[in-house]
Amino acid sequence: MTVLRRTLRTNGRSALRADSLIRTALLAQLASPGGEVWLVSAWISDVDLVDNSDGSFDYLLGEDAPPRCRLSDLLIRLARSGTAVRVVTQKVPANAVFLERLALEEDTAVDLKVFPDESIHAKSLVGPGWMFSGSMNFTRNGLARNKEEVTYTLDEQASAQAVVDYQHEWMASGF
Repeated sequence: MTVLRRTLRTNGRSALRADSLIRTALLAQLASPGGEVWLVSAWISDVDLVDNSDGSFDYLLGEDAPPRCRLSDLLIRLARSGTAVRVVTQKVPANAVFLERLALEEDTAVDLKVFPDESIHAKSLVGPGWMFSGSMNFTRNGLARNKEEVTYTLDEQASAQAVVDYQHEWMASGF
């Protein structure tokens, strides 16, 4: 099995940004839903990820596709499409808008769970066969301004191991 890995070193002056890779990974997951997606980050802003103002992504986002699709929108759509979505973050004021949007779906029939963890420092986004990990929080500054190092990996075993580790940490331990 071939493992593909790319490390991005981003900063505010560079055109190199992680949000395009994250957008692509989440849209690909939406095109082929299933499995689990874990977003683990102390700080999460409800960043805009998809510009759908011209309707280019309607086929993936559905009939009620918004002109701008935020991180919360993509995660909710993933959960509605059959992907289990897990979010681990701190309950701090900076995360409030993002968490409020997810809370509206958390009590419905979709498989979406938020795990508050005040000691979380890890930063990753993991899905079936792929993962992002590194120094970047999922915030506007993390995506566009700060000097960050983010590794995107296509590796079935590594991503599966991360999911098992996260399940053990937050689900099996009754967190």
